[in-house]
Amino acid sequence: GTQVTVEVHPKDTTPQLFKKLSFGKDFQRAEAPRPPGGKDLHAYPWDKSSLKSMPVDLQQFEKLDAYALKVNVKNSVEELVKALLKQARTDLEKVRAIWMWICHHIEYDIVGYHNKSQLSSKPIDVLQTGKSICEGYAELFEQMCSIAGIQCVKLSGYSKGYGYKLGQTFTGDSDHAWNAVYLDGRWHLLDSTWGSGSVDDSFTKFTFRYNEFYFLTHPALFINNHFPDNSNWQLLKPTLTLKDFESNMLHNSNFYMLGLLTTHPETAVIQTVNGKASVSVDCRSATLFTFKLKGTDEHGLMTLKKHGMKLDIYPQKTGSHKLQIFAKPSKASEEVYNCVLEYIVECKSVDKAMRFPKDLHQPVGPSWFTERQGFLRPSHPDPIIHTNDGRCSITFTLGKDISVLASLHSDNSSLTEDMRRRHIMQIHRGNQIELKIHLPHAGNFVLKIFAKKKSDPGNYDYIFNYLITCLNTEVKWPAFPQSYSKWVEDYEILEPLSGLLPANRNVQFKLKMHGIAKVLVQAENTYPLTQCRGYWEGTCNTSGCREVFVMVHENANHSFYSHVLKYEVETQ
Repeated sequence: GTQVTVEVHPKDTTPQLFKKLSFGKDFQRAEAPRPPGGKDLHAYPWDKSSLKSMPVDLQQFEKLDAYALKVNVKNSVEELVKALLKQARTDLEKVRAIWMWICHHIEYDIVGYHNKSQLSSKPIDVLQTGKSICEGYAELFEQMCSIAGIQCVKLSGYSKGYGYKLGQTFTGDSDHAWNAVYLDGRWHLLDSTWGSGSVDDSFTKFTFRYNEFYFLTHPALFINNHFPDNSNWQLLKPTLTLKDFESNMLHNSNFYMLGLLTTHPETAVIQTVNGKASVSVDCRSATLFTFKLKGTDEHGLMTLKKHGMKLDIYPQKTGSHKLQIFAKPSKASEEVYNCVLEYIVECKSVDKAMRFPKDLHQPVGPSWFTERQGFLRPSHPDPIIHTNDGRCSITFTLGKDISVLASLHSDNSSLTEDMRRRHIMQIHRGNQIELKIHLPHAGNFVLKIFAKKKSDPGNYDYIFNYLITCLNTEVKWPAFPQSYSKWVEDYEILEPLSGLLPANRNVQFKLKMHGIAKVLVQAENTYPLTQCRGYWEGTCNTSGCREVFVMVHENANHSFYSHVLKYEVETQ
């Protein structure tokens, strides 16, 4: 004996139906939805406060969510809603239960998408087949809310979803459907199709992968990839034009779920200036980033900041390049980076000088990450060190119990592994470490820094790297002298620093060593050094020999010496 009245209205007007329909004994049909007004609007751009359009405590939903997932009713939409509402008291809880059920039980119908003539979006058909396209998700959501006495509308418009190409324009019919629900005196947006999972790149397989982001999404974030046919349903002040929507950066849900806030530039297509393009990202907490330009991370320089990252790109070919930026939380143990941003980089001219060595590892330079590894107060906070005379010196304060290894790499250098290390000298003073670098020739070098705990017998772990550049073609520094295991960490060479000594010359030695009885320099003859105020000093003559050794006598009662340093002598 239920009386039903049907009215037909033009698509864009809101019908003013009578107040409530009685529907059986259990349900109050919702009132006719009212159009959005001033109090529904949120400021654009996003104020960075919340990802949701109303305060939501997800922990409070845990029991309800678990209950909703277990409900298994397929015979009628009314029976399904009735079962779901057993555990839901407030309107928010009712919407949540309906949302969770749809997101976990309706799969995207890929076959139906390709063959729409076979497809029904009627709620009962969607429920019974367990699959649909966006239209069916939105209609089922709308009907279930209506049965639960909650105002809900189905919205349609353009979306930056599957098949979207960066920078494309939108014309013709709308391509997606989603919903708005009325809670706590305001309209809120959600998309259960995108909340349920995703399709693969070839559009042949759907995977259930629940996405919390699309539940009551803040309208200033929802507009990122949803543009409604009726601009009032943006729920924004000011509203965006279709042109704004087309040119704006696409931030996918990973971007916001990882706590990222803003990017610069905000447009999807970037032009290089003199061969360079720059991108930066701001975020709430320490985040690790990587990038790919046309599938490789070679042609860029990425630096981590405490609240984000900065990336300078130098494409080595003209034309259009796809730039992808990936991120993961610093605490994430697994090595999975999620793609958070995509740009198109339009390159008009190439800066050949900014061709980086292939050994350069991203990110470059010190950061909060290297601080965590025990490298504090770097003398060079920037990623690139420029040197004119081929020499530079970098200092850090080291955390406790850290042993450091450093090596120098270059594309056009045939340095052996041993020589890569011998162009760097470590000097320790208390908890300070200085790395003195003498470059073997001009060019671009990567200084790689490794570390391990002194107490740990294992291998050194890679920590970070610098880019060192020298344009002076006159530069040709020899390596530092070779040191042996008895050369203790806090010993220091003041002179001679060069590992290659001139032939037939008197050479002055000055070494800082402690806890030693005697020091000898062995050339053709043997020359003792004398101790004076903590330094061992003296001269040695290099004639008639090819190598010079520094030897120490650790204990006056012992007769044997240990080699600590070895120098080469120039050939005649």
